Amino acid sequence: MHCKIEAFARERERESKSGLLHSYDSIISLANLLDSWREFARDKKRQEEVMGFSAHLMDNVFALRRELVARTYRHGGYRHARIADPKPRDIHIASVRDRLVHHAIYRVLYHHFDQQFIWDSYSCRKDKGTHRAFNRFREYARDASYNHSRTVWVLKCDIRKFFANIDQEILTSMLADYVSDTSTLNLFRTIISSFSTPPLSFSSYRSCTPFASEDGRSRSCEAPKVASHL
Repeated sequence: MHCKIEAFARERERESKSGLLHSYDSIISLANLLDSWREFARDKKRQEEVMGFSAHLMDNVFALRRELVARTYRHGGYRHARIADPKPRDIHIASVRDRLVHHAIYRVLYHHFDQQFIWDSYSCRKDKGTHRAFNRFREYARDASYNHSRTVWVLKCDIRKFFANIDQEILTSMLADYVSDTSTLNLFRTIISSFSTPPLSFSSYRSCTPFASEDGRSRSCEAPKVASHL
């Protein structure tokens, strides 16, 4: 057993140093697309667009896979919506077929990228979330205040329109450090370049484009990675 653990640790170390070990075919495989659909549609079965896609599920999945195999897939447009979460914000929602592609990528790449994040990154990660983040904060507050015996200060801040202003070129170059497969990188580029927003008023941002689907799957891998470089 000890030998197996050491072998597994060596393999993980090689993967971390050499980049992500995967194949484009694993992302676009029929099995992965169907598993991705089951996970994606689980809580969305009553949504009109999901029901429409599901009515001809296999035809739609096969058509999508043919495009992915032929490398002719092109990401569609986005639907704009304004929500309160709790503060008002604008979101742009991709079509169901495009969000299925997002989820297929997520299923294959999540595990690798999750290992790259710092421990105290809690957004859009398995076994993390708001409650664990709060409990971690309480631990830090107790330690910093010497068991609440002195006053401590907390900086609460936010990056203005973070998702909408991720630089395309920076994100693509960061992904290239981990993903060596050309077809996968081209798929990333197709998704990343599918949407753009007007540049911000200040000059520090040249190109403002998000890599996000509003179900959170795509951005769950990339947002913490971008943030870790800030």
